[in-house]
Amino acid sequence: MKRRLINPITGYALFLAGLVFFAALLFVAPWSQSALVYSTDDGFAIASTTPPTPPEPPKPKHIETPESVKAIYMSSWVAGTPSVREGLIKLAEETEINAIMIDVKDYTGRISFAVNDPALARYGSADPTRIKDIDALIAELHEKNIYIIARIAVFQDDFLARKRPDLAVKRASTGNIWLDHKKIAWLDTSAPEVWDYSFLVAQEAVKRGFDEINLDYIRFPSDGAVSDTSYPYYRPSEESKAEAVRRYYAYIGERKEELGVPVSGDLFGMVLTETSDMNIGQILENGLEYFDYVAPMIYPSHYPDGFNGWKKPATVPYELAKYVLDAGVVRSVAASTTPEKIRPWLQDFDLGADYTAEMVRAQIKATYDAGLDSWMLWAPSNKYTRAALLEE
Repeated sequence: MKRRLINPITGYALFLAGLVFFAALLFVAPWSQSALVYSTDDGFAIASTTPPTPPEPPKPKHIETPESVKAIYMSSWVAGTPSVREGLIKLAEETEINAIMIDVKDYTGRISFAVNDPALARYGSADPTRIKDIDALIAELHEKNIYIIARIAVFQDDFLARKRPDLAVKRASTGNIWLDHKKIAWLDTSAPEVWDYSFLVAQEAVKRGFDEINLDYIRFPSDGAVSDTSYPYYRPSEESKAEAVRRYYAYIGERKEELGVPVSGDLFGMVLTETSDMNIGQILENGLEYFDYVAPMIYPSHYPDGFNGWKKPATVPYELAKYVLDAGVVRSVAASTTPEKIRPWLQDFDLGADYTAEMVRAQIKATYDAGLDSWMLWAPSNKYTRAALLEE
């Protein structure tokens, strides 16, 4: 049989076509590890490899804890309303205030913004209508060098307790969900899933740029029919309330390095002078051991009439604050820790007395006179007494 010869012109054309084809593979097609062209004895082949790992999201910017924290509280609703929060941001810019604490999860149990973590999102607790521009708000505060603290209510959580009754405090008499005097449901202080959930919320806040985590309601319920409570996890016959709460503190203490920011805990103001757990599980020394800072709520209006001989403690803000903080400093030294861990909440609201600028400032002076350098102002209305603050 005769061999069929290829016309030289046709062969040359095929050769050029081949060059164009391989040039397209090498230079026109996107070059990636998933489509590498390599040479073999028989010609060319395309090798498939594992796609490249996507880059990790950029780490959020954080501001270091000021040597002297001077903070105000901002609710999630105010934080989510630019026209209202603007006044508080301006207050921080123009006065000695250098930190703002914002509700990330309040007593309702709703998280104040849309969350990114799927493990947290599955609980359905996020309310993205509260702070729609959380990332922009954090960026603005950081640009103004304002330290941002995330407030997280832990065991007082109406949403999750109602959604997950298996984690909720119950009425011993009926088995129904127990409610405090404000009709708010609580979570079991000993439920491991509740601990993990609180950590997920804290982790989300840190990843969004919050500079510190503040844990509130880290205790047993105190208001309501507390004698008619039962718990799915806590066993009163096996441990005290103080030990149950201490174990949660220890859990946070063990995991706080994962967060990479300071963690503070809110405590009843009475813990500074009371050595018992007051039936809520809080003892000062336990908080000092595991938290970077403790924040006792030493509002004069919250002390009973006759406390330390004062007919109405709310009317003697300096004397009360100085007395209880002195006691706290002595106990912190005895516990071999630094008194600077104590960062009190001070009263800037009318209760027990009409609080003037002088009365608010008197508490700040008492804080300094007790040898402490940090404080936070609490005003549920988010309306603060500017005249009580030093101008910058």
